[in-house]
Amino acid sequence: MLQRAAVRSHTGHGHMGPGHPGHDGLRAQPKLAKSQAPDKSGWTLGHAGRQVRVGPVAFWTIVGSLVLMAGWSAMTATYFAFRDDVLTRLLARQAQMQFAYEDRIADLRGQVDRLAGRQLLDQEQFETKLEQIARRQALLESRSSVLSGLPDVPTGSIKPAPRGAVAPIFAPPAAAKPSPINDTVILVPPPEREARLESRTPLNAGVRLATLQTQGGIEGTLARLQISLDRFESGQVKTLNVLEETYDAKARRMRGVLADLGLDLSKIGPAPPAPSARGTGGPFIPASVTGVSTFDRQLYRIRLARGHVDRLTRTLAAVPIRKPMTGELESTSGFGMRADPFIRAPAMHTGLDFRADAGEPARATAAGTVTIAGWNGGYGKMVEVDHGNGFATRYAHLSQIDVEVGQPIRIGQIVGKVGSTGRSTGPHLHYETRVDGDAIDPQKFLRAGVRLGGAL
Repeated sequence: MLQRAAVRSHTGHGHMGPGHPGHDGLRAQPKLAKSQAPDKSGWTLGHAGRQVRVGPVAFWTIVGSLVLMAGWSAMTATYFAFRDDVLTRLLARQAQMQFAYEDRIADLRGQVDRLAGRQLLDQEQFETKLEQIARRQALLESRSSVLSGLPDVPTGSIKPAPRGAVAPIFAPPAAAKPSPINDTVILVPPPEREARLESRTPLNAGVRLATLQTQGGIEGTLARLQISLDRFESGQVKTLNVLEETYDAKARRMRGVLADLGLDLSKIGPAPPAPSARGTGGPFIPASVTGVSTFDRQLYRIRLARGHVDRLTRTLAAVPIRKPMTGELESTSGFGMRADPFIRAPAMHTGLDFRADAGEPARATAAGTVTIAGWNGGYGKMVEVDHGNGFATRYAHLSQIDVEVGQPIRIGQIVGKVGSTGRSTGPHLHYETRVDGDAIDPQKFLRAGVRLGGAL
């Protein structure tokens, strides 16, 4: 039994006077009780007449221990009572987390597979584009080799002069001086006309190029390579266009000159090709027009135009349209009626007289064969060259003859030296042009040669 220690007062037994026998004892009792009064701050535990006094610290320690033990017992009982549910929930959560991790791993694997597939697809596309670029580059290289084999000027028996110049037997380009023949013989050929084609650039080419310059990686490199190949291909197309226009222009000029001379191409055969010309041949296999590229078709047209120009050039090789002397020509007597220089009577002059110093070379104006090489009456020392197709030229009053009868003559070859033999008043070259034996004004042919200029 737990109780507080206290001193009880005996007030229920009546009043005792001072003379009562126990009065002195009662006086001494309060002192004793006061001296033996218990401590009111403690606790007393009693049981079966036994009492145990406990201090406040120990008391609360015992109470706290009992509370902790009770709580632990409750928790333990609760754990054992609900252990299966807790374990089930823990296992379910672990399984859920495991499934989530597995789903995440599967998702990552799917992303890796997609990335790998995309990379493989990109690699295949890159290889395809690279293969296309390689094939296109090989095609352009083959086309470039074909273009390099095409000459800039037609081939034939005449060695062409550089552009802007005339054949070696013509005078170099210089300012023309007034001619005594009423300024009818133009000694300076007109400049050759050329077809100039400008490459057309798309409007968005600059924007596209600027975009590709900032674009990096493989795609940017392939795109820039494609643009380079496009530029190279456009250059080849431009070259083909220039060649085709050049050959067509030369052919038109040559046909125009022959028409002005009154010559029929169907009746005039071209001169045989030069001995150094390469031989060609082979079985005839008809070509299929299907699947032929634009480049090949244009190249075929260029070859046809080049062949036509070559035939016209060989035809003109046998037409006396070149000058019989180098340098500027000054005529002292024209073709037609004139006063004879010796008897001053009217006479027919069948050629042109060109002023020259004695010993200057006289040159053949067309290819042919020497038919006369010697003294011929009033002509003095004369050379006549047969050019075929009814054309012939004569070079008279020579001081020296450098060819023989039957000798083949090429264009510009020296046939003799200028002199004053025969009926001549001084050193000069008498030059005649004959068609089917009749004398024709050489000015007509000389003008034609000047018009052709560098096309010869």
